[in-house]
Amino acid sequence: MDEILYDFGTGRSDPSTFPVAALQAAATKVIAEQIEPLTNYPGGLGHEGLRRAMAERESSREGVPVDPDHIILTNGSMQAVTLTAEALQVDKGDTVIVEEFSYPGTLSAYRSLGYEMHGIGLDEGGMRMDQLEDRLQSLDAKGKRPKFIYAISTYQNPTGFVMPKARRLEMIDLAARYDIPIVEDNCYADVHYEGEVEPAIFALDDNPQHLYLGSLSKILAPGLRLGYVLARPPMLDKVLARRHDAGSNVLAAAIAAEFYKDGISEHAAVSNPVLKGKRDLLLDELQDHMSELCVWSKPVGGLFIWVRLPDDVNLKRLMSEAAARGVKYLPGISFHYEFAKAPYLRLAFGHLNHNQISLGVPALTAAIQACRTSNEPVAFDSLFD
Repeated sequence: MDEILYDFGTGRSDPSTFPVAALQAAATKVIAEQIEPLTNYPGGLGHEGLRRAMAERESSREGVPVDPDHIILTNGSMQAVTLTAEALQVDKGDTVIVEEFSYPGTLSAYRSLGYEMHGIGLDEGGMRMDQLEDRLQSLDAKGKRPKFIYAISTYQNPTGFVMPKARRLEMIDLAARYDIPIVEDNCYADVHYEGEVEPAIFALDDNPQHLYLGSLSKILAPGLRLGYVLARPPMLDKVLARRHDAGSNVLAAAIAAEFYKDGISEHAAVSNPVLKGKRDLLLDELQDHMSELCVWSKPVGGLFIWVRLPDDVNLKRLMSEAAARGVKYLPGISFHYEFAKAPYLRLAFGHLNHNQISLGVPALTAAIQACRTSNEPVAFDSLFD
């Protein structure tokens, strides 16, 4: 088995920014002071302290009040994905709208639940509203109105794109016209580097049908398994009705709540500049080594860069050629809602050190060049046709 030296496949934050001492202090404090919550079941909503902290996090960023009692803590954002999909499903075979390329965990969950997925094309502003409108009209005419629209509207995974406010408002209008909920996954929201922060759907529209998913995996650590659903009644009760696990991890929630008692910005101010430096380095290396071969996204937040490969690359061979050089990445097919072959790959950079990024890109470039079947110049200059 090839040794992986440059793991661009795993999306997680920088281990060096993990706040060891602060979390140790928080753990000592909550274990001593919160014996009753720690020795009891948390219930469907979960630890009150973390719900209050996350409500403050969302209301501070979005500028609208958020009720802590409208937040359901989950075991990672994937439980939030699954709970909301179950709450909105009536029968197997129900339809759902997703981005053509989306988070593999979500796509896998929807497949397991028996949803029929309809993928909408992407451009540099995320999900295309012209295609969404056409698809909603077509499905409605067939009596197959989707149960919801799932969108990663900020630092979209895998592309890193941000949906502009105007397009979010278009999506809200289309959802209202067809009476369809929006499930907005915003788990990368705090991993922000530069530019305007676009408002979340719930901040633009108070329709109680809509659902919002958040996470601490990307800004703090995935091992804590802390995510949440923001839902207004009566949707809140529909989601809670699907919960059968007596609540999420109280110890992890209590520690995170203590750590974030003064807000999330202090830790973000430590972690985000480190991640931005790695993003900048990766973009520089791509420019130095792949400018004649590929086109890539230039995200203003998140943990991923989406790369378009030449059409003549043997995608299957590329995996083995890259692995032989110590490089791991995730191929475009992993993100496609129908597992369609696609000349793309995703590069994650958060947990790699600078040396690994600098050495990994030329190794990957050599693998791409070895897998081309021609020497023709690249015939595209954008990520999408």
